[in-house]
Amino acid sequence: MPITRRRVFAVLAGAATAIGVPSVWISNMKTYEGPVSDHFDGMRFFDPDGAPPKSLAEVLRWQFGTDRKRASWPDWVPNGHSDTPPPRVSGDKVRLSFVGHVSWLIQTRDLNILVDPVWSLRASPVSWAGPHRHNDPGIAFDALPKIDVVLVSHGHYDHLDIATLSKLAEKFSPRMITPLGNDVTMRDADAAIKAEGFDWQDRVELGNGIAVTLVPTRHWSARGLFDRNKALWASFVLETPAGKLYIVCDSGYGEGKHFRRVAEQHGPLRLAILPIGAYEPRWFMKDQHMNPADAVKALADCGAKEALAHHHGTFQLTDEAIDAPVNALADALKEAKIPPERFAALKPGQVYEI
Repeated sequence: MPITRRRVFAVLAGAATAIGVPSVWISNMKTYEGPVSDHFDGMRFFDPDGAPPKSLAEVLRWQFGTDRKRASWPDWVPNGHSDTPPPRVSGDKVRLSFVGHVSWLIQTRDLNILVDPVWSLRASPVSWAGPHRHNDPGIAFDALPKIDVVLVSHGHYDHLDIATLSKLAEKFSPRMITPLGNDVTMRDADAAIKAEGFDWQDRVELGNGIAVTLVPTRHWSARGLFDRNKALWASFVLETPAGKLYIVCDSGYGEGKHFRRVAEQHGPLRLAILPIGAYEPRWFMKDQHMNPADAVKALADCGAKEALAHHHGTFQLTDEAIDAPVNALADALKEAKIPPERFAALKPGQVYEI
């Protein structure tokens, strides 16, 4: 395929989603300003136990290299499930509905919480290029109950979707909890978004006895030309009446330090939600995205009683086939002698209760 200017821009739109390569058409964003810390140098955030992001040269090598093997996904996969959630879930039960990719609706104690909500057709800074949906959201937007809280893990386009956040703000006016700097991005785009920025290890009371703590994760962030790592990224530990939920929206595995540290500081964990997709080619993706074998190791490290898989099957961010993550997860569980029911891969519209 010839390397045209339009294809290069389309590649950058997709790469901005997959691994945060700055999109050249966005260059004048407001960014976070704050005191120096052990993971912020006064200008950019960093992970002492992480890895630096890939360079633009490495992105172009991945995208245009002669040895690239990119699987073809079906253009559209009709959902076999569709959820119409109840207005509220009372008591100590936790109801989790998988919307797709990394988007979840979590209901408990009369509180409705969305995680990384993306209802847009593309996870991209532009409407004409970048990864597009391959299935409908598991909950139609108009079927959502009143949303009280939104958790947004970081600024990549498949996680922080301004169009969806603006619709939520207009319809429900929820609190939006996010790592430092992403609140600046949200409010700069839409002043109606009630974004609140927090640092790693900050614990936030959400109401009705529910709280969330932002914890380090092995990743990074960028949306524009000059904002690489100028906003923070995080995973979440959500305290619920059924136990603690460890929600990892994007992460590499590394040496497993992040997962073991969460077990030490926040365990025991009832449930881990772990990414299993967007991992090929490994030379490029392994520092920022886990593959299914890594996710199984992460489950063992964090010690959660059970796990749910996500970050697969909706947007083609990388090179593996659409069904490869779920198939590889089954193989990894078998290899580790872990019962498959302990680590389930739901389809959009399916529900899990604890």
